[in-house]
Amino acid sequence: MTSTTSNLPEAKTVRLVDYLVAELARAGVTHVFGVGGANIEDLYDAVHRWGAVRGVVAKHEFSAVTMADGYARTTRRIGVVAATSGGGAMNLVPGLAEAHASRVPVLALVGQPPTGQEGRGAFQDSSGKAGSFDAREVFAPVSRFCARVDDADSLMELLPRAVAAAQADPRGPAVLLLPKDVQQAQIQVPGRGAALTPCVPTPTASAARLDEVALTTVSDALREAGRVLVIAGEDLAAADARTELAELARRLGAWVAVTPDAKDVFDNRDPRFAGVAGVMGHANVEDCLRRADVCLLAGTRLPLMARGGLDRVLATTDVVCLGPEPPFVAGTALGGDLRDALRAVTARLPPRPRPCPPHAGPLPTPMPSPPSQARGRTIPYAQALAAVEAALPQDAHVFVDAGNAGASAVHLLPAPRHGRFVVAVGMGGMGYTFGAGIGAALATGRRTYVLAGDGAFFMHGMEVHTAVEYAAPVTFVIFNNNAHAMCALREEVFQGGVRHDDLFARTDLAAGVAAAFPSLDATGAGDAAQLRTALLRGNAGGGPAFVAVDCDPREIPPFLPFQSFTEITESTNGSESKESSDERGVVHVG
Repeated sequence: MTSTTSNLPEAKTVRLVDYLVAELARAGVTHVFGVGGANIEDLYDAVHRWGAVRGVVAKHEFSAVTMADGYARTTRRIGVVAATSGGGAMNLVPGLAEAHASRVPVLALVGQPPTGQEGRGAFQDSSGKAGSFDAREVFAPVSRFCARVDDADSLMELLPRAVAAAQADPRGPAVLLLPKDVQQAQIQVPGRGAALTPCVPTPTASAARLDEVALTTVSDALREAGRVLVIAGEDLAAADARTELAELARRLGAWVAVTPDAKDVFDNRDPRFAGVAGVMGHANVEDCLRRADVCLLAGTRLPLMARGGLDRVLATTDVVCLGPEPPFVAGTALGGDLRDALRAVTARLPPRPRPCPPHAGPLPTPMPSPPSQARGRTIPYAQALAAVEAALPQDAHVFVDAGNAGASAVHLLPAPRHGRFVVAVGMGGMGYTFGAGIGAALATGRRTYVLAGDGAFFMHGMEVHTAVEYAAPVTFVIFNNNAHAMCALREEVFQGGVRHDDLFARTDLAAGVAAAFPSLDATGAGDAAQLRTALLRGNAGGGPAFVAVDCDPREIPPFLPFQSFTEITESTNGSESKESSDERGVVHVG
């Protein structure tokens, strides 16, 4: 939409919320996600009244934040979430924490009780007065900017500061606390003929110069290296720097691996593609790293989930890094704008492309089969994900949730060539995908796949109702093993036995969802062929679809902590202690 404040009445006063909504529209915001309530209802009234921005009502504020998060990751614009005071405001915290950890620009507009009631026993008071807690102290640790709008005039300063903070490196959430009476306050707007300076600035390219010494050091190291492994991260998607990465890899003759949250930044079918790095990754990445003279980190700090199992080899390899933040491993870092850095380094390399050395490619890691009695009633993850791959449109977005299903999808499912492949590893919160997939689908209009386990579904799966209400083109694929299976496997592998509270009685999710939402195409797939058929039918429809498949809770996913422990146990016939297995390199991830 291109609506601006000129849509407001000529040269008269309007409510602050009317002006705020118009300014969001001017900045390119098309949707506001959230849950209503008394202390945010005026903002929703403004959204409804002017029609420049579409309001989307979620079932839970956590999912409303993840809708804004998914919106931001797929559009590269700021996502906006709005919630009321009290419990509604507090429900935003885990979603904002994910956006903070994963560097996603989100603006949270949080209603507060009227200023005259603060410290006087106001319902949902979080002013910090008279024994109430201070909302600013709650939101500050999970935001790049947090401020209270005390009067209408202060919005003129605080709104652009909040948006700028959310979109500057390191990106993340900004929070504005809006008392109800301030939302209702009158603000003067110019007439249509008046010169108008936008309250919300349009993001501009970074003008910061690259450090010449670091640029020379990094470029020389890459130019002189015989073999280079690039490990590419999510910042490349945020910076829209895929083309620059591909050209740099071509000039270097490099292998390219990706972090778990960045599968879409490099073509997974390219001969240079080495696989996924880290605890859900491929053995070939470690092999390429051992053979490399230099490892280039591009758009990733290489956190534990992306480097698990690689630390020992990294310690003996020259590492250089391109990105706005320093890496978690030792190396030479070139900071600043990522696209500028990629282009500058590429310009200093010989123009002629180099051939990529042979490598094994991202071969799946063989994992032990579950007990024989479970076979025949469940679909192995590999077969289920092969069916997803066969049906997945190449311009679709994919959102992968936490747990065994998520680890399997990261390891086995190639990213679509022209869509996002998102894994929320910042906080790793279960149920993230339901809101995020809806936000992405509504923002882009593209078919979006949500891949999640039953544990994640039970947390936030009722956002399926939101998808039905707004006819969002989302296909929900639920891998139902009737368990918190990764927890159960951790108990068995690391603690000597399964506690049965993580194993559930069987639930027919497809039948339940079909009964709850008669207009929804909901299917229970008994085998891979039925799954593929259901997915293709969903692709052909215009709205949401839901498919549930039964999986085995004892199936061990391609997750390095399990794999390394299993290998050691098998090699010693189960006789080795946990302490000695730690010494031999079992990778532990919380």
